Amino acid sequence: MDKDERDLSEQIKTATKESHVRAENTELMLSFQRGQVTLPQFKLLLCSLHEIYTALEEEMDRNRDHPAVAPIYFPQELSRLESIEKDLAFFYGPEWREQIRTPAATKRYAHRLRQIGRENPELLVAHAYTRYLGDLSGGQVLGRIAQKSMGLKGSEGLSFFAFPGVSSPNLFKQLYRSRMNSIELAQEERESVLQEAATAFELNIQVNVCPSDLGGLLITTVDSGEANAAVRRQRFVGFFLALVTVTMGVYAF
Repeated sequence: MDKDERDLSEQIKTATKESHVRAENTELMLSFQRGQVTLPQFKLLLCSLHEIYTALEEEMDRNRDHPAVAPIYFPQELSRLESIEKDLAFFYGPEWREQIRTPAATKRYAHRLRQIGRENPELLVAHAYTRYLGDLSGGQVLGRIAQKSMGLKGSEGLSFFAFPGVSSPNLFKQLYRSRMNSIELAQEERESVLQEAATAFELNIQVNVCPSDLGGLLITTVDSGEANAAVRRQRFVGFFLALVTVTMGVYAF
């Protein structure tokens, strides 16, 4: 086994290959590529991201001195929560906390993050890697698509996609992978991290394609004069699966 095959980043890439293939081989990815992103859809995406990143970043902060977390703890460069809250305030107004709704699948994802933060902090490595590097890689592309699709004239409402603390995404990803590969893990711990990486990917997919949760939430936020509920649900699920496909497909792990 050569060095690359021993690197944790390469092992995670291998462990999640099947999930990548499954996500990338869907026609629904085209819904995002064609710019079929509506404001209600995007607002609901932000609601889910807020729940996920609240849990992830609170657990990363709490475990920042843990030997598996410390090497990949980059709050100034990567933290997303403040940006998401800025976007939510832009779209929902100053009382956004009272207006946002979160799907059950998102709550399950957040629960998992808090559980491992308490019990197995080394598993946060898998979730941080999956989320942050995916967002960093796909951010600029997705931001431009969202801006054009929703007719936004400036960058307001799109803070989530911007990483002002990262001057070169490619160089930063190299640094991040190097730091992650330096983490010392026992064989059993390493195997658990690899399993958790697959779990992280599946949790992201569940958040983005759960029609019973997301479809219902979409209806509550769309004016009654829009298209019928069935069409809205179909487009909504298509957008979210496309989003997770594009985001997780473009990151060069």
